[in-house]
Amino acid sequence: MKIAIASGKGGTGKTTVSLNLYYFLSKELNNRVQLIDCDVEEPNDALFFPEVKTKYDKEVFSLVPRIDTDKCTFCKKCAEWCEFNAITIVKNLKFADVNTDLCHSCGVCTIACNFNAITEYKKPLGIISEFNTNFGLGLTEGRLEIGSAMQTSLIKEVKKYADDKAILTLFDAPPGTSCPVVETVSNTDYVILVTEPTPFGLNDLKITVELLLDLNIPFGVIVNKADIGNNEIFEFLKEKGIELIGKIPFSKEYARNYAEGQLFENIPDEIELAYAEIVLKLKDKIVTT
Repeated sequence: MKIAIASGKGGTGKTTVSLNLYYFLSKELNNRVQLIDCDVEEPNDALFFPEVKTKYDKEVFSLVPRIDTDKCTFCKKCAEWCEFNAITIVKNLKFADVNTDLCHSCGVCTIACNFNAITEYKKPLGIISEFNTNFGLGLTEGRLEIGSAMQTSLIKEVKKYADDKAILTLFDAPPGTSCPVVETVSNTDYVILVTEPTPFGLNDLKITVELLLDLNIPFGVIVNKADIGNNEIFEFLKEKGIELIGKIPFSKEYARNYAEGQLFENIPDEIELAYAEIVLKLKDKIVTT
């Protein structure tokens, strides 16, 4: 089973929930759980495993077109076929250029060109790393090349590293509701939305709920820091018939552990109890899926 953990905004505790689910579910599922960090612009999951060793680092490339102006007839067919407006052709100036920041490496321009004027070269996209952890099947992350705007392309690649031996693969999604999030949650069996009981939390939750309804992906909600803020978020879930998977209380002690990178040590009783209830619900979904 594949479950994505997402949130409409940053700061709700999505990464904390992802890591804790990996920790507690690994105990329940014979360590056959894998965590994949798809927040490729800022992958933070590995920070909480400071003593583990990297199994491998693999550099990933995208294929970007290059136009040979000696062969090009400046017919503009490649530019017309490009859906991302990445190609500029000025016939009078005999100018042909590819904006690599806009290019999505779809390859359609090479098909469009009848004069063999377009070739492709490798452009660094990012690095995919895998880490051994003290439990579970390990952590895999994607780290985007600085300055690149191709988050979705790297997420697509890192998702290919889902382990066939895993009973459960958890995808820690980027925050928000843009294309990288859509790519992360696509082809998953279930999405856990992490939110907080604040006006901002409710607003962004509503947007994310609309997205998942459009994508027709089943989902439920975990409310983090559930004992602060107001009750509007719970009223919204009840009104819309959205499953409340669990509530996690706010804990200064646990926040301190998080800030020190000690997420899996000295877990407060109230936090452990909250996750125990959440894991029970999720285990039923995993068994019945």
